[in-house]
Amino acid sequence: MSFRMYEGIFSGAAIVAFLATGCSSQSSVSTMPSGATATQSRALGISASPAGGGILQQLKKQVVIGSTIDPVYGQLNPYGLDVAKRTSGAFKKGDLAVCNFNDNTNTQGTGYTIVALHPKPGSTPTLVTADPTNLVGCNAIALGPDDKIYAAAFASNDNPIYSSSGSLITNLSGSPFNHPFGQIFAQREGGSPADDGAGSAVYESNAADGSIVRINVPSLTSEVIATGFPVNGGPPGSILGPSGLQYDPGHDRLFVVDGDNNSVTTITGVSGMHHECLKVRARGTRFEGSCASRTRVLYSGAPLNGPISSALLFNGTLVVGNTLDPSGQNLMIAISPGGHVEDIRNVDTGAGGAIFGMVATGEDAQDTKIYFNDDNANNLQVLER
Repeated sequence: MSFRMYEGIFSGAAIVAFLATGCSSQSSVSTMPSGATATQSRALGISASPAGGGILQQLKKQVVIGSTIDPVYGQLNPYGLDVAKRTSGAFKKGDLAVCNFNDNTNTQGTGYTIVALHPKPGSTPTLVTADPTNLVGCNAIALGPDDKIYAAAFASNDNPIYSSSGSLITNLSGSPFNHPFGQIFAQREGGSPADDGAGSAVYESNAADGSIVRINVPSLTSEVIATGFPVNGGPPGSILGPSGLQYDPGHDRLFVVDGDNNSVTTITGVSGMHHECLKVRARGTRFEGSCASRTRVLYSGAPLNGPISSALLFNGTLVVGNTLDPSGQNLMIAISPGGHVEDIRNVDTGAGGAIFGMVATGEDAQDTKIYFNDDNANNLQVLER
């Protein structure tokens, strides 16, 4: 897939902490020293940092799991990716769910299928659902504890929810959804283990206006909690904005990747945010509102280059996937909890813009795996020890 219509903006790597007091609508800005990259990035003139564990560089094997082309409609360009939490419907526990962004002619933003693959080499995709009404331009999916599928569909401008068997349960459409571009299921640490995820939430990001929406589970009521993340307003195939959402239950923390300004922002205590309490200003460099004190830029600038997807590791390291690297490079960048780049990994030496959809599994360094969609090959791959 070609994804080079837009050039990255921030230059240099800076970590910016934004601090506010009480419920003030103003925030103060403090710029902190930048993180450093790992050995593989020496060609960029940046040195390595040992902070954060360096898990990415320990995953020596890169293995193809299987094709993501759905076996019925032949749709292409895998974007959304998540892991099944239990055995239910079309999934066995640990299976991978993938949604396709393009149709079988490879036209951008016209795909509407979700497939399942077992997490082992040689797997073949099984069609879970095809929905040409509500799922068009599917770019992100999140599976709940009962394997319900929450999907972000850019072109149809919907957030459909499907059972683990692929049946449409309901479709969330209209305001406040504005061309959905990111999705993550968030179950707080110590929260209810009920199958419906009671007391949890789904966080959704919008590519048209840069807002973040919380969808409460199981009521499915929603509210905009943040506005103003940078977007480029691009058409399918060149969209950049808040995406790559990840959730850390131990800190009730939301990670927001933004390819329009090459940044990763964290929001701590996100479940306690209320309507539009965070306003992002100055292209993501200043935060205002009563929730400004919860928010900081974890990392910005090179080597991030149009990132869209991410995977959160057990130790708090966030691995981010670029989409605007030149031909021959498709870089993953590991960012430590302290905001240092600890490693860089090139996972595809073909055309740039191949990494869309990432998810990590594992509870320690020995069993960590990073799954990712490779759009050049239309397949699912894994990095493992």
